[in-house]
Amino acid sequence: MFDALAERLESAWKKLRGQDKISSANIKEALQEVRRALLEADVNLQVVKSFIAEVETKAQGAEVIAGIRPAQQFIKIVYDELVRVMGETNVPLIEADTPPSIVLMAGLQGTGKTTAAAKLALHLRKQNQTALLVATDVYRPAAIDQLVTLGEQIGVPVFQLGTDADPVEIARQGVARGKAEGIHTVIIDTAGRLQIDQDMMAELAQIKVAVQPQEVLLVVDAMTGQEAASLTRTFHDQIGITGAILTKMDGDTRGGAALSVRQISGQPIKFVGVGEKVEALQPFYPERMASRILGMGDVLTLVEKAQEEINIEDAAEMQEKMMSAKFDFTDFLKQTRLLKNMGSLGGLLKMIPGMGKLSDDQLRKGEKELKRAEAMINSMTPQERRDPDVLAGSPSRRRRVAKGAGYTESDVTKLVTDFNKMRSLMQQMSQGNLPGMPGMFGGGGGRPPNQPGWRGQPTAGKKKKEKKKKGFGDL
Repeated sequence: MFDALAERLESAWKKLRGQDKISSANIKEALQEVRRALLEADVNLQVVKSFIAEVETKAQGAEVIAGIRPAQQFIKIVYDELVRVMGETNVPLIEADTPPSIVLMAGLQGTGKTTAAAKLALHLRKQNQTALLVATDVYRPAAIDQLVTLGEQIGVPVFQLGTDADPVEIARQGVARGKAEGIHTVIIDTAGRLQIDQDMMAELAQIKVAVQPQEVLLVVDAMTGQEAASLTRTFHDQIGITGAILTKMDGDTRGGAALSVRQISGQPIKFVGVGEKVEALQPFYPERMASRILGMGDVLTLVEKAQEEINIEDAAEMQEKMMSAKFDFTDFLKQTRLLKNMGSLGGLLKMIPGMGKLSDDQLRKGEKELKRAEAMINSMTPQERRDPDVLAGSPSRRRRVAKGAGYTESDVTKLVTDFNKMRSLMQQMSQGNLPGMPGMFGGGGGRPPNQPGWRGQPTAGKKKKEKKKKGFGDL
């Protein structure tokens, strides 16, 4: 997501490179690029006009800070404005004074509302909170069955009375069940329509009056662009929502919804769906989203993902194996599967600062290589996984592994060679013994005595000056 927007904004910064200061003349072209970038990202026109006006005002009034280039200062101004437009801070769920807290899910059909309800329940369960899902969509075929299946998948109970019951009564009895069982949060999945109609709005209003929810969350498809903001405002005007969940943010979305919803509807984005899996729901942080849009990565979200998946004791054991070069193919396979649980390789890499500019081709190639390695490792015996040197010294074993995985013997040979190099490099890094990187890890790695800068040897700069003195001239 946001790839096209990030590329456009990158061209805006280029307009200011080589400039000594920010002025009304040199930011004109940069602002035009930003405007074009936002419009192409399907940001609401009203939001674009306001955004550009604010950035222009702040840029012209900005004092040039010593040591900061105009392009960098302009990026900071755009970043601050992006954060402001999207809501400045994360807005958590409102909790009831006495349990259960009630969350009413609303939205049009096809936005992923039922799945979002299950994702939210799992998110709460990961925070050690109990949840109950309530199925009130009696109109869409298999809607109740879908919620029951999702509930079983995540280990959250589902309350339902079948398709013949009144949705308002189902919601009322579901809340009563949650209260009786001491459930922390009751999440009510409601019916959607292909478009807004009065029957749907009337039913939502009746359910809201009956259960008095703390939260009314509108589930919006991010692919709809600026229309998402208009939809949020319509629901808020007629029903009164407390926030939105943007789904399908991992798809070919241009980002307009994330930049428009808060500004147009006045309601915060509370969560974003970033995949089809039930684990793929993230709290919405405007500052982190702004970093992603500007290609700065999102390390905090990456760390949170890792903390959810990684066991501290396992991590310590893995670190010890890496330091002692005992890291084997079984460990590699375990780490690869852990990576898959955290999301796509491309999505993870783009959270790392500096990696956002990797092309789709590069990411696809990386994922392909991981799959190749996994296939070959799966074709190995337990002994071969534990001791890669067994394969290194046996062509017949390599041929067998290659045949089982559907690759060539040279592919297996390359995998084993690369793996052993990686193990050796990990060990050297842990000991501070990395060639060509003196003292980086505080260890014994250093430059050879004949290299410039080592124990009194003249550096390139000093050599140049000495040659000048001797009449050699500039090099």
